[in-house]
Amino acid sequence: MSRPILFVDRDGTLIEEPSDFQIDSYAKLRFVTDVVPSMLKLRDAGYEFVIISNQDGLGTDAYPRESFQGPHDLMMQIFDSQGIRFRDVLIDTSFPSQNAATRKPATGLVTAYLKDRSIDWSRSAVVGDRPTDVQFADNLGIRAFQLRTPQFGGEWDWAGIAHALADAPRIAHVERATKETRLVVDVDLDRTAEPHVRTGLGFYDHMLEQLGKHGGFALSLACEGDLHIDEHHTVEDAALALGQALREALGDKRGIGRYGFDGPMLAAEVTLPMDEAIASAAVDFSGRPFFVFDGEFRRERVGDLPTELVPHVFRSLCETAGLNLHLTVRGDNDHHKVEACFKAVARALRQALARTGREVPSTKGML
Repeated sequence: MSRPILFVDRDGTLIEEPSDFQIDSYAKLRFVTDVVPSMLKLRDAGYEFVIISNQDGLGTDAYPRESFQGPHDLMMQIFDSQGIRFRDVLIDTSFPSQNAATRKPATGLVTAYLKDRSIDWSRSAVVGDRPTDVQFADNLGIRAFQLRTPQFGGEWDWAGIAHALADAPRIAHVERATKETRLVVDVDLDRTAEPHVRTGLGFYDHMLEQLGKHGGFALSLACEGDLHIDEHHTVEDAALALGQALREALGDKRGIGRYGFDGPMLAAEVTLPMDEAIASAAVDFSGRPFFVFDGEFRRERVGDLPTELVPHVFRSLCETAGLNLHLTVRGDNDHHKVEACFKAVARALRQALARTGREVPSTKGML
């Protein structure tokens, strides 16, 4: 069985890099935040680890090997005590001016690995803190993760890397631009996070945030729309873009609950109370958009959201997500009724989006 390898830089990646770039004393040994729990998660996901590091002039008078070896051995001992073991430790001791074939981003140190057919290269990756680590990954033809540091930039932390590699998250990034609106939406269906929504309509922001919060997925949505005309384009296009993001993140929908329940349930169905109001939502990620709404609102607006657009939000969401949604609401307070609608749909989505197996949940073999 093939196994993926994580090629990991040492200084600035496993342990913090000091200002003089040499970890030549025990006092300088500091571990990077979250490296141990993240590597344990990756280990449990089947990853093997290889350290590959440039140590400029190691073994010279300016950087004696004796000064290097003690802190390095302690680092290895600590990792080992936590259940993290390295398949190999590969160190290049040349200077940059020498242009050695073994110095990252060159691949000379890993020639044997390139010939190893037991490695799952499609899942293997490089983690480092410098642009040279990214170039090294490009030279190997595998994914790169550059850790976020003040010195070299980067956008990843260890927890995010472990999530990206071990959880195989269902993510999507959607950019949608028309003459009326410009939207950017990011979703991660396998990570919970505080939602961030900005449409220029405060109450609508609050309602869309309910979908992420109670739907159990990370949601970021930003919209610049023609609010000087009215709210319609912003409300509609935000829902369309979110539905597109959900559809793209789901891919072929393999392993999802689809309906949310095992047994005779025909859909993921949720009845949710909010004070005197109550809403029921039933969803099916069938790939066939359909929306049925049973309810009415007496107020023209709740906050800055026209109530006539509430059903339109869900109709638009269904259109691009390929979602079948039946939504019913009853109550006296329109604020409560609108919020109950969004929360009920969110809780139904949580069940339908959940991973429950490995198969496509359809006798047709596709959704």
